Amino acid sequence: MSFITSQALEATGYVVLDQYDQAADPTEWLNLEYIGWRSSGITRFAPLASYAGDIECNGFWNHTPPRTDKNGVWVPSQVEKAPNLARRAQEPGANVGRCRVIELQPNTYADAIYNLHQDDNNRLNEEGAGWVVRGWFNLTDDRDSLLILREDRFDPATEIRLALPAGSRIIVDTQRFWHAVWHQGAQPRYSLITSWTSGPELDSYIADNNGNQHPLSVELDERLVSDAQIELHRRIEERRRVFEAQGIVMEPPTELYN
Repeated sequence: MSFITSQALEATGYVVLDQYDQAADPTEWLNLEYIGWRSSGITRFAPLASYAGDIECNGFWNHTPPRTDKNGVWVPSQVEKAPNLARRAQEPGANVGRCRVIELQPNTYADAIYNLHQDDNNRLNEEGAGWVVRGWFNLTDDRDSLLILREDRFDPATEIRLALPAGSRIIVDTQRFWHAVWHQGAQPRYSLITSWTSGPELDSYIADNNGNQHPLSVELDERLVSDAQIELHRRIEERRRVFEAQGIVMEPPTELYN
């Protein structure tokens, strides 16, 4: 199928913008209402825009009538508490779908690798329309934490690792990449995540903020990566056996090294 995509994402599928100076911004994310929602680790979410303006996180295709991740409705009570975050989400001028702040508790690299997942932003998207991508604005200063991207879930050679200091801004085709965050630190990490529709507005926003299609990927110790791969497969196999004992067929075993 053919969609309108961003030229800035064609080469690598992700782009890092200039770091945003948020030193003078209020910590609005601490005032929001959060709900439990499973993602890459122990997480809660504070929706700013949802399917119908309610405090919920479900995919728009799970509502009636179903639609793709576009035309999100702002949650009045949340926007009142976080007008600056709502402004930042709308700054590109692109169509906004789901918009929420994520709260992620500290985890390990092995946890993050196990929790790698792909988004389904473009379910029900119509041919010829703009492709939905995700923007991450890191709100807390988590410079030792990493956004992990893999084109192949089981191949660490495809892994990109992007640092997450306060004010970092990253746009990713999260339907293309398996992704999760390795959050190191004693306190939760907070990030504003927005679904944007690709098109000239998003392209202009990326260009105006000096989008870098080839940022440096953080190097990790090879033993750490290898150990995490082994743990990934151990956990998957453990989960598969638990479910199969209940008569539920899970994903088939995958060779550790192809």
